[in-house]
Amino acid sequence: MRSQRHATIEALAAQLGVSVQTVRRDVQKFADAGVLARFHGGVQLSESTTENIAYHHRETLESAGKARIARAVAESIPDGCSLILNIGTTVEAVARELLKHRDLRVITNNLNVATILSANEQCEVIVAGGTVRPRDQAIIGETAVEFIRQFRVDIAVIGVSGVLEDGSLRDFDLREVKVAQTIMSQAKEIWLAADATKFGRMAMVEIGRLNQIDRLFTSEELAAPFPALLKEANVRCEVASEAGIENPSVSAA
Repeated sequence: MRSQRHATIEALAAQLGVSVQTVRRDVQKFADAGVLARFHGGVQLSESTTENIAYHHRETLESAGKARIARAVAESIPDGCSLILNIGTTVEAVARELLKHRDLRVITNNLNVATILSANEQCEVIVAGGTVRPRDQAIIGETAVEFIRQFRVDIAVIGVSGVLEDGSLRDFDLREVKVAQTIMSQAKEIWLAADATKFGRMAMVEIGRLNQIDRLFTSEELAAPFPALLKEANVRCEVASEAGIENPSVSAA
C-alpha cells in the first residue's frame, strides 16, 4: 500500500495470492490502527497531515521491527554516557533495552521513558518540566524547551512521525516539534530510530533535515530515493533486519 497508495480488495487478494476474506480481515486491522482508510470495494493509505495514529495502535504497529531497532540502538550506546530520549513508541522500546546499562544519565520529555528507566538503579533519569499530553505522556511546550536548553549530552535518540522524499523529518504537533528541535541542538550526535513505515509518510510540521542526523536505525532496507538521500546527507544507516544488523551506508562506501 505504501507503493500503490490505493487498491481494490480484489486486486490485493490476487496480488498476494490469498482470499478476499483474508485481505478484508487484515485491511480492517490496519484501518482500526488508522494506517489505512476503507472505501467501497477498496482501501487507500491514510495520509492525514494533522493527526497521528492513536498511541495504543502505535504501540503494536511494527512492534517486531521496533524491537529490533531498539536492540541495535542499545547495543551501540556505551555505559557511562549521557542521553536525551524524546517521544515515541520506538524510543520507549529503546528505553526497555537500556535496563541493564550502567552509569547512564538520561534526560527525557517522555514520562513513559522515565517510568521504564526508573527500574534501572544504575541510570539517573532527569525529567523535563512542561505540559503533559494525556494521550501518550509526552511533555511538551516552552517550559520543556527551556529546561532542555540547560543540558549538553553525548547522544540524542529521537523518533519522528515521517521522513519525506525531500529529506525532511516530520511530525504533527508544533509544540512537540519545538522540543525535538531543541533536543537536536543540545546533542553531540543525533540518532534517529525510525521503522520502515515512517519513510514517505507525511506529517504537517518539519522538525529538521536528514543531514542533521548522524546515525539512522531502521527495520528494513529502504526503497528509493532514501538510500541516495542518506548517502548524500552522510548518514550512517543501520538496518536491524531479522538476519542481524546490516550497515548499507558503510558497505556501499
